[in-house]
Amino acid sequence: MTDASTRAPEGHTGSTGRTGGTSRTSVRAGTTRAQRRRGDGPRALTWAGAVDGVVLLALLGAVAVGFGPAWGTTGYLLPALGGAVLGLLVAWLGAWQRWSVLLVAGAAVLGYFLLGGVLALPGTAIGGVVPSLDTLNELATGAVHGWKSFVTTVPPLASFPELAVVPYLLLLVTGVLAGTIAWRSRVAAWALLPVVVALAGVALLGTILPALPLVQGLVVAVAGLLWASWRAAETRMGANRLLSDASRSATRRLRAQRVRGGAIMLVVGGAAAVLVAPQVAADGRVALREIVTPPLDLHQYTSPLVGFRTYTKDLAETELFTVTGMPEGARVRLATLDTYAGTVYDASSGGDAGVFNRAGEVIDTTATGTRAPVEVTVTGYTGFWLPDVGELGGLTFTGERADELAASTYYNATSGTGLVTAGLRPGDSYELDAIVAPRPDDESLETTPIAQADLPQPKDVADAVDAKAAQFAADATEPFEKLTNILDTLVATGVYSSGLDNQPPSRPGHSAARIDALLAQEEMVGDDEQFAVAAALMAQRAGVPARVAMGFYPEEDAWEAGEPYTVTGADVHAWVEVPFEGYGWVPFDVIPDEDNKVEPLPRSKQVPKPPVLEDPESPEEPPQAEAGDVEDEDKDDEDASNIDWRQVAMIAIAVAVPLAILALPVLLILGFKARRRGRRRTAPVVVDRVSGGWREVVDAATDLGAGVPRGATRREGARLLADQVPSAATPATATLAHRADATVFGAGEPTEQDVEEYWSEVDSLVGSMRAGLPWRKRVAARLSLRSVRGADAPPVRAVVRGGAAAVPAAIGRGARAAWRALADTTTRGRRDRRTRRQEDR
Repeated sequence: MTDASTRAPEGHTGSTGRTGGTSRTSVRAGTTRAQRRRGDGPRALTWAGAVDGVVLLALLGAVAVGFGPAWGTTGYLLPALGGAVLGLLVAWLGAWQRWSVLLVAGAAVLGYFLLGGVLALPGTAIGGVVPSLDTLNELATGAVHGWKSFVTTVPPLASFPELAVVPYLLLLVTGVLAGTIAWRSRVAAWALLPVVVALAGVALLGTILPALPLVQGLVVAVAGLLWASWRAAETRMGANRLLSDASRSATRRLRAQRVRGGAIMLVVGGAAAVLVAPQVAADGRVALREIVTPPLDLHQYTSPLVGFRTYTKDLAETELFTVTGMPEGARVRLATLDTYAGTVYDASSGGDAGVFNRAGEVIDTTATGTRAPVEVTVTGYTGFWLPDVGELGGLTFTGERADELAASTYYNATSGTGLVTAGLRPGDSYELDAIVAPRPDDESLETTPIAQADLPQPKDVADAVDAKAAQFAADATEPFEKLTNILDTLVATGVYSSGLDNQPPSRPGHSAARIDALLAQEEMVGDDEQFAVAAALMAQRAGVPARVAMGFYPEEDAWEAGEPYTVTGADVHAWVEVPFEGYGWVPFDVIPDEDNKVEPLPRSKQVPKPPVLEDPESPEEPPQAEAGDVEDEDKDDEDASNIDWRQVAMIAIAVAVPLAILALPVLLILGFKARRRGRRRTAPVVVDRVSGGWREVVDAATDLGAGVPRGATRREGARLLADQVPSAATPATATLAHRADATVFGAGEPTEQDVEEYWSEVDSLVGSMRAGLPWRKRVAARLSLRSVRGADAPPVRAVVRGGAAAVPAAIGRGARAAWRALADTTTRGRRDRRTRRQEDR
């Protein structure tokens, strides 16, 4: 008999026995179950999920700030923050709707292409909003090749708007990953991993100058750790929460303690950042643009020094270009050459020689001097090397080829050399933001140490260079004294000659053989080309870093500052540059004195019959392995016109495949409806064609929102259509219904002409129903599946939710059935054993 006093009262959570007390375990179990039921909804829809979103947006904002030094303006904020918000929005939708990984990835790709125009590439979008084909092409190619261009372009990058794809894509991907982990993972701290990776990536993509290291460090480190700690505490407290006043009070005290601890961490972190940051920043940081060498093959472009004699002989009177605004004492630089391999003095990239990066309207520079706007108009010059003045703070092309030239311009800020891969030709013009520093006098240089420079070591140097370097330097011990002795000896003993008619014979070129012949002569005969190369090689042998520069400057008193300077081939020169601490690379001219002449031979040593002078030898062309191929202009034009169809195909596939995947459902729906209409109109039985025409009217109205049950007659359907679709409230609707009934239930057989007329009226009615609605509803009706499922069918979302809700119930029913079957089997077994024991007795 059961004791009534020990029976648990209705609604009691549990009993500890005779005391009648409540079991703590059962209370906790019941509370946990209740809390689990209340927390079944997505976290993204709760206030805690909103806090997660705000924290992640702050973390991504701190990451985006790192693009500031490289971009140069605040223009990067829209694509970067827009990408972060878009990524978090995709992650939030995925967490709310419980999307799979593929759906989240597809939504991210779709958002990337749909909003890429307005956020990253507004200049290519239609109206600055709707993405065009150019926008899709830029987004597809930028996602693959934009990273390389980002680190091989001279900052600031604001001059290259197409590079905005990089911050847009990086923050979009980071937002999707961090948001998905934060809103769907039990261990939310993992959401900080993509944020930290993105922060490191932005640092590598930037410059050696940090943006706001204190702000970024405090937000990402302190705020991120506080948020992760809070999430961990919320998870623990949510799993062990008790429905008692004491537990709630303890929870509040724990939260207050964590807030105080977080504030202390914030203060300590800020103080540590203020104290440690200067020491860390003093050591600098690594940036990819300082390591990665741009993909520019300089061997494709022949050194301009090879054609030095062409300017002095063939183009001496030709106007090459006009320079307006050039400061006094400035020179027009054509190229700086710092590598020698026995045949040609050429330009190089890497080390202290600098690197060639893409140049734009603004170029970061630390040069000091007179800043002046300089305009250059090309009249007779053709070539790849860009004539410039001083150090460049910016470069803007004008004229018809402005876009083409701007997209193909590279600049080496260390050597001050510009290169236009598209080639300059008469008619081109550009504007320079030139910074020209005055040349220090020799007295200042004498007391200034020569700086060290890691230039490429010259190869295959003439044998006479070492001996002559030691001879010309004499007994000097200081580097500047050695340099001065070498230059003074060349200027004092050399004889200037470009091989013109009124000058002594002089071979062109600056190969090892030509330099050896120059230095071996008792009277050295040559021009700037030979003397500058010989001086640079001997200076390097004497331990002084030196390089050769080629350009143009006017003769003394031939040009006044403030006047346009018209450059001709006769103004071409080559000089030597040596680095000095505090001054940079300083130019030194190595032009023999005009008074130096070739002394005639004594009469006793003259030959009886003077030999006939032969034509000067042709310039020695550089081998292909060192200076690149010098091809005919026709072949260059042919190669330039070739299209990399493989690259075009890759881009087309990269764009077409995502678009095809996105368009496939739309095409399937449209194809199904077109096939359904065709089958109705060409049914084997003529009567079915008429009834199919009325079915087409009903389906079109159903897709537009009308509700016509499947069991309704045609006349009932006509009345429902007239009530629900205003544009269908015409006599034509009822007439079509009556004609369909008459055809189906009548005795006669309709003719082909009757069917065509009926379908013509059907098309007219369907067109009038759609014409009275906005275009968005018309498009939605075209893609609607209500007519396939039926107007009285429940919504798709309700079906999905009902099916999802039915799954746990079905599992529960199956579990209960299995348990009952197991219990019945156990009971029968016990009964059988009891029966056998009784029989045994």
